[in-house]
Amino acid sequence: MKKPAVNYMLFLAAALVVVVSVWGPEAFTVYKDRAILNAINTQSAEGEEEGYRYQLSSREKLYILAQCLNSQSLPESEQNALTRTDEVEYQELGGTYAFVVNHQGPSGKELTDDEIYNTCNEMLGTLKEYGILPDTVMDVTAGGYDAVLYSAIDVLEPRNNVSVWKVSLSTSQKNANKANRLLDVYLDADTGKFYEFYARTELKWEDIDPDEMIARWSEYMGLEEPEAYETENPLLETTPYYRKYVFRGNGDERTIVTIGFYEGINELFLKISR
Repeated sequence: MKKPAVNYMLFLAAALVVVVSVWGPEAFTVYKDRAILNAINTQSAEGEEEGYRYQLSSREKLYILAQCLNSQSLPESEQNALTRTDEVEYQELGGTYAFVVNHQGPSGKELTDDEIYNTCNEMLGTLKEYGILPDTVMDVTAGGYDAVLYSAIDVLEPRNNVSVWKVSLSTSQKNANKANRLLDVYLDADTGKFYEFYARTELKWEDIDPDEMIARWSEYMGLEEPEAYETENPLLETTPYYRKYVFRGNGDERTIVTIGFYEGINELFLKISR
Protein backbone atom coordinates (compact mmCIF):
# COMPACT_ATOMS: atom_id res chain seq x y z
CA MET A 1 0.00 0.00 0.00
CA LYS A 2 1.27 3.47 -0.94
CA LYS A 3 2.32 5.81 1.85
CA PRO A 4 -0.41 8.46 1.20
CA ALA A 5 -3.04 5.72 1.52
CA VAL A 6 -1.55 4.50 4.80
CA ASN A 7 -1.54 8.02 6.19
CA TYR A 8 -5.13 8.46 5.11
CA MET A 9 -6.20 5.27 6.95
CA LEU A 10 -4.37 6.33 10.10
CA PHE A 11 -6.10 9.70 9.93
CA LEU A 12 -9.54 8.04 9.67
CA ALA A 13 -8.78 5.73 12.62
CA ALA A 14 -7.67 8.65 14.77
CA ALA A 15 -10.78 10.62 13.84
CA LEU A 16 -13.00 7.66 14.71
CA VAL A 17 -11.36 7.34 18.14
CA VAL A 18 -11.95 11.04 18.83
CA VAL A 19 -15.61 10.82 17.80
CA VAL A 20 -16.24 7.73 19.96
CA SER A 21 -14.52 9.25 22.99
CA VAL A 22 -16.57 12.46 22.71
CA TRP A 23 -20.01 11.16 21.74
CA GLY A 24 -19.87 7.53 22.89
CA PRO A 25 -20.63 8.00 26.64
CA GLU A 26 -23.53 10.32 25.94
CA ALA A 27 -25.02 7.94 23.38
CA PHE A 28 -24.66 5.00 25.80
CA THR A 29 -26.40 7.00 28.55
CA VAL A 30 -29.30 7.87 26.26
CA TYR A 31 -29.66 4.21 25.27
CA LYS A 32 -29.61 3.09 28.90
CA ASP A 33 -32.18 5.75 29.92
CA ARG A 34 -34.54 4.53 27.21
CA ALA A 35 -34.39 1.06 28.72
CA ILE A 36 -35.27 2.36 32.20
CA LEU A 37 -37.62 5.28 31.65
CA ASN A 38 -41.34 4.62 31.24
CA ALA A 39 -40.89 1.11 32.67
CA ILE A 40 -41.64 -0.34 36.10
CA ASN A 41 -38.58 -1.85 37.77
CA THR A 42 -38.68 -3.85 40.99
CA GLN A 43 -35.92 -4.71 43.43
CA SER A 44 -36.03 -6.92 46.52
CA ALA A 45 -35.38 -4.99 49.70
CA GLU A 46 -35.50 -5.78 53.41
CA GLY A 47 -38.77 -4.70 54.92
CA GLU A 48 -38.91 -2.13 57.65
CA GLU A 49 -39.77 -4.73 60.27
CA GLU A 50 -37.52 -7.55 59.04
CA GLY A 51 -34.47 -6.17 60.79
CA TYR A 52 -36.29 -5.17 63.96
CA ARG A 53 -34.10 -7.40 66.11
CA TYR A 54 -30.54 -8.56 65.78
CA GLN A 55 -30.52 -12.30 65.11
CA LEU A 56 -29.28 -14.08 68.23
CA SER A 57 -28.33 -17.71 68.68
CA SER A 58 -30.17 -19.88 71.21
CA ARG A 59 -27.15 -19.69 73.51
CA GLU A 60 -27.03 -15.88 73.31
CA LYS A 61 -30.75 -15.58 73.99
CA LEU A 62 -30.43 -17.86 77.00
CA TYR A 63 -27.54 -15.83 78.41
CA ILE A 64 -29.25 -12.44 77.97
CA LEU A 65 -32.51 -13.64 79.52
CA ALA A 66 -30.62 -15.20 82.44
CA GLN A 67 -28.72 -11.98 83.12
CA CYS A 68 -31.93 -9.96 83.02
CA LEU A 69 -33.78 -12.32 85.34
CA ASN A 70 -30.84 -12.33 87.73
CA SER A 71 -31.33 -8.61 88.30
CA GLN A 72 -34.96 -9.06 89.33
CA SER A 73 -36.84 -10.29 92.38
CA LEU A 74 -39.30 -12.70 90.83
CA PRO A 75 -41.56 -15.24 92.55
CA GLU A 76 -40.17 -18.70 91.74
CA SER A 77 -42.91 -20.82 93.26
CA GLU A 78 -45.33 -20.86 96.16
CA GLN A 79 -42.74 -22.80 98.13
CA ASN A 80 -40.38 -19.81 98.39
CA ALA A 81 -42.73 -16.98 97.46
CA LEU A 82 -45.90 -17.38 99.47
CA THR A 83 -47.58 -14.20 98.33
CA ARG A 84 -48.41 -13.22 94.76
CA THR A 85 -50.09 -10.10 93.44
CA ASP A 86 -52.65 -9.88 90.68
CA GLU A 87 -50.76 -7.32 88.64
CA VAL A 88 -46.98 -7.24 88.83
CA GLU A 89 -44.67 -5.27 86.58
CA TYR A 90 -40.95 -5.90 87.02
CA GLN A 91 -39.40 -2.59 86.20
CA GLU A 92 -35.78 -1.97 85.28
CA LEU A 93 -33.29 -2.09 88.11
CA GLY A 94 -29.74 -0.78 88.07
CA GLY A 95 -27.10 -2.54 85.99
CA THR A 96 -26.40 -3.40 82.39
CA TYR A 97 -29.42 -5.65 81.83
CA ALA A 98 -33.12 -4.76 82.01
CA PHE A 99 -36.23 -6.92 82.16
CA VAL A 100 -39.31 -4.80 81.48
CA VAL A 101 -42.94 -5.19 80.53
CA ASN A 102 -43.45 -4.62 76.82
CA HIS A 103 -46.41 -2.23 76.84
CA GLN A 104 -46.35 -1.84 73.04
CA GLY A 105 -47.34 -5.44 72.50
CA PRO A 106 -46.20 -7.81 69.75
CA SER A 107 -44.49 -6.09 66.82
CA GLY A 108 -45.77 -8.45 64.12
CA LYS A 109 -42.95 -10.97 64.33
CA GLU A 110 -43.86 -12.23 67.79
CA LEU A 111 -46.64 -14.45 69.03
CA THR A 112 -49.81 -12.48 69.73
CA ASP A 113 -52.14 -12.59 72.73
CA ASP A 114 -54.50 -14.80 70.76
CA GLU A 115 -51.75 -17.23 69.73
CA ILE A 116 -49.84 -17.58 72.98
CA TYR A 117 -52.08 -20.13 74.72
CA ASN A 118 -52.30 -22.49 71.74
CA THR A 119 -48.54 -22.22 71.24
CA CYS A 120 -47.95 -22.88 74.93
CA ASN A 121 -50.00 -26.08 74.68
CA GLU A 122 -48.20 -27.14 71.50
CA MET A 123 -44.84 -26.71 73.25
CA LEU A 124 -46.16 -28.48 76.32
CA GLY A 125 -46.96 -31.41 74.05
CA THR A 126 -43.44 -31.28 72.61
CA LEU A 127 -41.88 -31.38 76.10
CA LYS A 128 -44.03 -34.42 76.88
CA GLU A 129 -42.74 -36.11 73.72
CA TYR A 130 -39.18 -35.36 74.83
CA GLY A 131 -39.93 -36.90 78.23
CA ILE A 132 -39.23 -33.62 80.03
CA LEU A 133 -42.75 -33.32 81.48
CA PRO A 134 -45.21 -36.15 82.16
CA ASP A 135 -48.39 -36.61 80.15
CA THR A 136 -50.51 -35.85 83.22
CA VAL A 137 -49.70 -32.11 83.09
CA MET A 138 -52.83 -30.38 81.79
CA ASP A 139 -53.11 -27.78 79.04
CA VAL A 140 -53.34 -24.08 79.80
CA THR A 141 -56.48 -22.08 79.04
CA ALA A 142 -57.06 -18.40 78.35
CA GLY A 143 -59.56 -18.23 81.21
CA GLY A 144 -57.32 -19.85 83.77
CA TYR A 145 -53.98 -18.23 82.96
CA ASP A 146 -52.48 -14.77 82.54
CA ALA A 147 -49.95 -13.91 79.83
CA VAL A 148 -47.60 -10.91 79.89
CA LEU A 149 -45.05 -9.94 77.23
CA TYR A 150 -41.59 -8.89 78.47
CA SER A 151 -38.42 -7.59 76.87
CA ALA A 152 -35.02 -8.73 78.15
CA ILE A 153 -32.47 -6.13 77.01
CA ASP A 154 -28.70 -5.81 77.07
CA VAL A 155 -28.60 -2.09 77.92
CA LEU A 156 -25.08 -1.56 76.55
CA GLU A 157 -26.03 -3.29 73.27
CA PRO A 158 -29.78 -2.68 72.88
CA ARG A 159 -29.96 -4.63 69.62
CA ASN A 160 -29.25 -7.70 71.77
CA ASN A 161 -32.72 -8.27 73.19
CA VAL A 162 -35.09 -11.15 73.72
CA SER A 163 -38.88 -11.00 73.83
CA VAL A 164 -40.53 -13.54 76.11
CA TRP A 165 -44.06 -14.33 77.18
CA LYS A 166 -44.67 -15.26 80.82
CA VAL A 167 -47.73 -17.47 81.19
CA SER A 168 -48.85 -17.95 84.81
CA LEU A 169 -51.74 -19.66 86.55
CA SER A 170 -54.16 -16.83 87.27
CA THR A 171 -54.11 -15.56 90.84
CA SER A 172 -57.79 -14.64 90.49
CA GLN A 173 -58.65 -18.31 90.93
CA LYS A 174 -58.75 -18.68 94.69
CA ASN A 175 -57.99 -22.13 96.05
CA ALA A 176 -57.61 -23.46 92.51
CA ASN A 177 -56.49 -27.08 92.24
CA LYS A 178 -52.84 -26.90 91.17
CA ALA A 179 -52.29 -30.64 90.80
CA ASN A 180 -50.81 -31.51 87.39
CA ARG A 181 -50.82 -27.86 86.32
CA LEU A 182 -48.23 -25.53 84.92
CA LEU A 183 -47.73 -22.68 87.39
CA ASP A 184 -45.28 -20.45 85.53
CA VAL A 185 -43.53 -20.72 82.19
CA TYR A 186 -41.34 -18.37 80.15
CA LEU A 187 -41.69 -18.81 76.39
CA ASP A 188 -39.65 -17.33 73.57
CA ALA A 189 -41.98 -14.82 71.89
CA ASP A 190 -40.70 -15.82 68.45
CA THR A 191 -40.43 -19.61 68.63
CA GLY A 192 -42.63 -20.43 71.63
CA LYS A 193 -39.93 -22.63 73.19
CA PHE A 194 -39.90 -22.97 76.98
CA TYR A 195 -36.93 -21.29 78.66
CA GLU A 196 -38.09 -22.32 82.11
CA PHE A 197 -41.13 -23.73 83.86
CA TYR A 198 -42.66 -24.68 87.21
CA ALA A 199 -45.18 -27.52 87.18
CA ARG A 200 -47.02 -29.66 89.72
CA THR A 201 -46.80 -33.34 88.77
CA GLU A 202 -47.32 -36.78 90.22
CA LEU A 203 -43.60 -37.50 90.00
CA LYS A 204 -41.26 -37.98 92.93
CA TRP A 205 -37.64 -36.82 92.89
CA GLU A 206 -36.48 -40.45 92.63
CA ASP A 207 -38.54 -40.76 89.43
CA ILE A 208 -36.61 -37.90 87.79
CA ASP A 209 -33.31 -38.29 85.95
CA PRO A 210 -31.91 -34.71 85.84
CA ASP A 211 -29.01 -35.62 83.54
CA GLU A 212 -31.36 -37.13 80.99
CA MET A 213 -33.79 -34.23 81.34
CA ILE A 214 -31.13 -31.55 80.76
CA ALA A 215 -29.83 -33.48 77.74
CA ARG A 216 -33.34 -33.59 76.23
CA TRP A 217 -33.99 -29.93 77.03
CA SER A 218 -30.65 -28.92 75.46
CA GLU A 219 -31.62 -30.78 72.30
CA TYR A 220 -35.07 -29.17 72.33
CA MET A 221 -33.53 -25.68 72.70
CA GLY A 222 -30.83 -26.27 70.09
CA LEU A 223 -27.99 -26.01 72.62
CA GLU A 224 -24.87 -28.03 73.17
CA GLU A 225 -24.98 -30.34 76.17
CA PRO A 226 -23.85 -28.54 79.33
CA GLU A 227 -21.37 -29.44 82.02
CA ALA A 228 -22.39 -30.40 85.55
CA TYR A 229 -22.07 -27.42 87.88
CA GLU A 230 -20.80 -28.42 91.28
CA THR A 231 -21.14 -26.08 94.24
CA GLU A 232 -20.63 -26.45 97.96
CA ASN A 233 -23.05 -23.66 98.85
CA PRO A 234 -26.07 -25.33 100.52
CA LEU A 235 -28.08 -22.09 100.45
CA LEU A 236 -28.40 -21.78 96.69
CA GLU A 237 -31.84 -23.43 96.73
CA THR A 238 -34.67 -23.81 99.21
CA THR A 239 -34.84 -27.52 98.44
CA PRO A 240 -32.21 -30.24 98.74
CA TYR A 241 -33.45 -31.86 95.54
CA TYR A 242 -31.74 -30.19 92.60
CA ARG A 243 -28.96 -30.45 90.03
CA LYS A 244 -27.22 -27.52 88.35
CA TYR A 245 -25.63 -27.35 84.91
CA VAL A 246 -23.56 -24.71 83.14
CA PHE A 247 -23.75 -23.67 79.49
CA ARG A 248 -20.56 -21.95 78.35
CA GLY A 249 -20.69 -18.90 76.09
CA ASN A 250 -18.19 -16.49 74.60
CA GLY A 251 -15.29 -15.60 76.88
CA ASP A 252 -16.40 -15.67 80.51
CA GLU A 253 -20.11 -15.91 79.66
CA ARG A 254 -21.95 -18.77 81.29
CA THR A 255 -25.55 -19.62 82.07
CA ILE A 256 -26.57 -21.82 84.98
CA VAL A 257 -29.64 -24.02 84.49
CA THR A 258 -31.19 -25.76 87.50
CA ILE A 259 -33.50 -28.75 87.56
CA GLY A 260 -35.15 -29.09 90.94
CA PHE A 261 -38.06 -30.46 92.92
CA TYR A 262 -40.11 -29.30 95.91
CA GLU A 263 -41.13 -32.29 97.98
CA GLY A 264 -44.59 -32.29 99.53
CA ILE A 265 -46.20 -30.24 96.77
CA ASN A 266 -44.56 -32.30 94.00
CA GLU A 267 -43.39 -29.24 92.08
CA LEU A 268 -40.84 -29.83 89.34
CA PHE A 269 -38.94 -26.86 87.95
CA LEU A 270 -36.35 -25.97 85.35
CA LYS A 271 -35.00 -22.45 85.74
CA ILE A 272 -32.12 -20.39 84.42
CA SER A 273 -29.57 -18.63 86.66
CA ARG A 274 -31.73 -17.75 89.66
